[in-house]
Amino acid sequence: MRAKSFAEFDPQRVPSPCFVVDVAAIEANLAILAAVAEASGAKVLAALKAFSLWQLGPLTGRYLAGSCASGLHEARLGRDHYPGECHVFSAAFRAEELAELATFADHIVLNSFSQWWRFKPLLLAAQQQRPELQFGLRINPQHSEGAAAIYDPCAPCSRLGIPAEQFAGESLEGISGLHFHTLCEQGFAPLQRTLAAVEAQFGEQLGALSWVNFGGGHHITQPGYDIDGLVAEIRRFSAQYGVQVYLEPGEAVAINSGVLVAEVLDITHNGRPLAILDSSATCHMPDTLEMPYRPGIRGAAEGDDGAATASHPHSYRLGGMTCLAGDVIGDYAFAEPLAVGERLLFDDMAHYTMVKTSTFNGINLPAIALWDSRSDQLRVIKQFGYRDFKERLS
Repeated sequence: MRAKSFAEFDPQRVPSPCFVVDVAAIEANLAILAAVAEASGAKVLAALKAFSLWQLGPLTGRYLAGSCASGLHEARLGRDHYPGECHVFSAAFRAEELAELATFADHIVLNSFSQWWRFKPLLLAAQQQRPELQFGLRINPQHSEGAAAIYDPCAPCSRLGIPAEQFAGESLEGISGLHFHTLCEQGFAPLQRTLAAVEAQFGEQLGALSWVNFGGGHHITQPGYDIDGLVAEIRRFSAQYGVQVYLEPGEAVAINSGVLVAEVLDITHNGRPLAILDSSATCHMPDTLEMPYRPGIRGAAEGDDGAATASHPHSYRLGGMTCLAGDVIGDYAFAEPLAVGERLLFDDMAHYTMVKTSTFNGINLPAIALWDSRSDQLRVIKQFGYRDFKERLS
């Protein structure tokens, strides 16, 4: 288990399906991020796109400088529940969204010069009322580090960020910072290479700014991350260009902190043993199809092929209960045969899971529980039902 505190957790303690998040593990991650901020001088924001369990907003605010959002609704959630600064970026804004954001956001980052010029009068007028409001532009250093194309903001023809050549002849009056985001679940070395590309292409602009946002995708709280290297590079960059550095970790806030409990509903056979769960790849863990990746399961054999072994001789293909033929989580091998009613724990399922769930086929959303492994206190804080499905449709 990567979420190590769940090694002995009893899945019968919660309804199924259910996301269970360990508050102690979240706080341990936050403490690491706060230490990086203290040592480097960077301001660290919680990226709500990855993990927005807002009941933990006050806890997050004790460690981090604020939150960052990808649109109006996330930004409002940050304003309402996460103390500190509120930053927002979107690939494109509507005028009415910007008008509302300008009443409470601290940084608004735009994705193109066309959006900046179109909305500049509105934004500067809002800044007259709120001088603390600042504006930035997202840049695209065209330097790819990600392995999965779907998560690569610097892929050819990417819609995210402004390439360096488009800055020629443009005025940055009214702009106080730049934002870039190139990483996905990566260590320090990819960031260091990205910074070299950013400095080579945008060095002329950097010296005229007051802040630079390094975006997210930093695996800072993953064991083995080069924290000393990160701290040194932030300090070097800040001193060289005279800017405040921001980091926007999302996964790093919640990594190794939660599980998804699911129950076996049926065992069938078609060329191989099949197990149908009350959870779903497409509804509850869509990254298993999009990325794709294979989530771990407590007690299942390690490895990616799910083949039977001497110690784990019982192999099953696990799938969801939807009508989608491809609603398949993966192949897994177990030491003992699975049984109807058995509970499984999918590992490391707090980040990019709850935020991406859907009710396709009317499948119920997993409940949400907070557990503190230090005290063993457990609370089911949210359960869903028919009304949640019905009211989102009309």
